[in-house]
Amino acid sequence: MDALDRLPHGPEFRFVDRLLELDPGKNGVGEFTLRGDEVWLPGHFPGEPIMPGVLLIEAAAQLTGIVAQSDPDLGALPRLRLTAVNRAKIMGAIKPGETVELRASVEGRLQGLIQAKANAVVEGREILSCGLTLSGG
Repeated sequence: MDALDRLPHGPEFRFVDRLLELDPGKNGVGEFTLRGDEVWLPGHFPGEPIMPGVLLIEAAAQLTGIVAQSDPDLGALPRLRLTAVNRAKIMGAIKPGETVELRASVEGRLQGLIQAKANAVVEGREILSCGLTLSGG
């Protein structure tokens, strides 16, 4: 199974297009390109569209889930979900046509809880930094 196939989301709600690096269960690097034809984009904001910060956090959570679910020693957790966002800082935006590089590192696991750090970079600028908690089981 391809690691991207581990995402439970439908194609219209996937915010990781490509995996560039994957150290299963530990960390990963992925990309998402904001095409410009997303149905929600014209409304955020009219005349100056940008990807909502909450969707940027969702992209980081999706990459974190891919990393966590790929651990060959622990196996996948059913119904893995984002359950907490900590210390989130959104320092920039993604505009149509831009590609964001996402990075996620699993920092700890306790039964069905996964603690991670993630960030996002566009054209060399860090635009997101956050801690994430995912849970499943």
